Amino acid sequence: MKSLDVKVWGVRKRNTKKSSYDVRWTVAGNVFSEQFRTKGLADHYRSKLLQAAHAGEEFDAETGLPDSMVEKAASMTWYAFALKYLAMKWPHAAPNTRNGINESLTAVTMALLDERPGQPPDDSIRRALRNWAFVLPGPDERDLPPDVANALHWVAKASRPLSDLGDAAIGRAVLDSLRLKLDGTAAAAETVRRKRRTLVNALHYAVDLGEFKENPIASIRWKKPKVVGEVDPRVVANPAQARSLLTAVSYVGGYGRARGRRLVGLFACMYYGALRPAEAVGLTNADLKLPETGWGTLLLNRTRPSVGKQWTDSGETHDDRGLKNRPAEEVRLVPVPPQLVALLGEHLDTFGTAEDGRLFTNERGGVVGSSTYYRVWQEARALALALPPAAVASPLAARPYDLRHSALSTWLNSGVDPTEVAERAGNSVEVLLSRYAKCIDGRQEIANRKIEDLLREYE
Repeated sequence: MKSLDVKVWGVRKRNTKKSSYDVRWTVAGNVFSEQFRTKGLADHYRSKLLQAAHAGEEFDAETGLPDSMVEKAASMTWYAFALKYLAMKWPHAAPNTRNGINESLTAVTMALLDERPGQPPDDSIRRALRNWAFVLPGPDERDLPPDVANALHWVAKASRPLSDLGDAAIGRAVLDSLRLKLDGTAAAAETVRRKRRTLVNALHYAVDLGEFKENPIASIRWKKPKVVGEVDPRVVANPAQARSLLTAVSYVGGYGRARGRRLVGLFACMYYGALRPAEAVGLTNADLKLPETGWGTLLLNRTRPSVGKQWTDSGETHDDRGLKNRPAEEVRLVPVPPQLVALLGEHLDTFGTAEDGRLFTNERGGVVGSSTYYRVWQEARALALALPPAAVASPLAARPYDLRHSALSTWLNSGVDPTEVAERAGNSVEVLLSRYAKCIDGRQEIANRKIEDLLREYE
C-alpha cells in the first residue's frame, strides 16, 4: 500500500483517570491507533509516521505501519531483553547489586510501556516486576499467582521494542523518568545515577548481542544529578561524644534484657576500629588478637550485609561474603586501641559467642540485622546521658555508620599518615582524602598561622 493512501491525524488526549494520548491514522481507509503515556512520546511516534509517509515508504495494510517500523515492531522488546540481561548478571553479582539491578530494570520497564487494553494498576505491575520478573529463578521457572501472571503477560505485550532506545528522544525521556520517585518528587541523586549506570551497562550488553552498533544512551547529553561525595563534618562525633554514646547504648532495653549491652562492642568496633557495620556484624572470635595490655588486632575477612532472602544464593537474609571491593579471601589487619581491647574482652566474658563463633548476636542468638542495631542506636542517642537536646536534633552521629566517619576523621586529625589510615579503613588514599576533606580540623589554623607569620615579617 503506497503512502499516498495514508492520513495521519493529530495527537488526542484520552478522557481517563490516568493521562494517556492516542495517535490515530488511516491506511487505505482502515483506522489504526496507538496509545502512549506522555504527549512527547505520542508526538514523536506521529512524526515518524509522517516522515515515512513523506518519504514514500510503503505501509502495511494489516499493521498500518511503514516498512521501517514493521521491522522495529518485530524486534526484541525491552522487557524480553531485560530478562536476558538479568540472567547474565545475576550469578556473578553481590546481593545488594542484584537488588539495585532489579530496582533499575523495574524503573526502565515502567517507562517503556505502551497503553494497552486490560492494563493492571501501576503498583501491581511494579510488584510483579520487583518480586517475580527480575528475580532468579525467573517467572518462566516458577508457579506464579494468577494476578502476577496476568500482569507480566500484559507487560510482555505492552513493552516497547528495545530498538526504540536507539532514538535519542525516547532515551532522554527514559532518563528523565529516573529522576522521579513514585510520588512524583525528586529521587536522590545517588539513586538516579545508580539506575542510569544499570541502564548504560545493560545497553553495553545489547551492543554485545548485536542489537546496537554502539551504546545509544552513553551518547545522550543528559545532565546527571550531582552527588555529594564528601562526608558532612556535622556528623562527626569527637571522642568524648563517642564515649557518651557508647555508654548510652548499654542502657537501652534494660540490664536484664541486655538489648543494648550486647551491642556496645559492635558500635565500639565501628568507632575505635573504623569497621563498616557489615564487617562488625561478621566479626568472630577467631578474628581477634586481644593481649592483656596494649593494642590488639582485628583480622577482617568476612562481612555479613543485611540484604533480604530473595537476593542471596543461600536464601538467608544476611549474605556471607568477603571484604568490600577486595578478592574473596583477602584479610585486612586493623590495629585497635586498648579501649576497644577492653570492651571486646568484657563482651566475651559476659555474652560469649554464637555457635559459629560470631561475637555479636541478636536476642535470639541470630545474626544482628541492620534494623536491629539501627533502632538501638536511635534509642541511645535520645537518652539524656548521651547527647544534649540540641545535639540529638542535629545530624551528629545520626546513623551507626557515622561512627566509622568519626573514627577516620579522628585518625586523620591526629596526624596519622593518610596511607596508613586508608590501609586500616580498606579504602584507597584518593577516596579517603576526597571524602574526608571537610572533616580534617586544624589544617586551616596551621595555614592561618603560616600566613600570619609571613605578614608579620613585613610589619
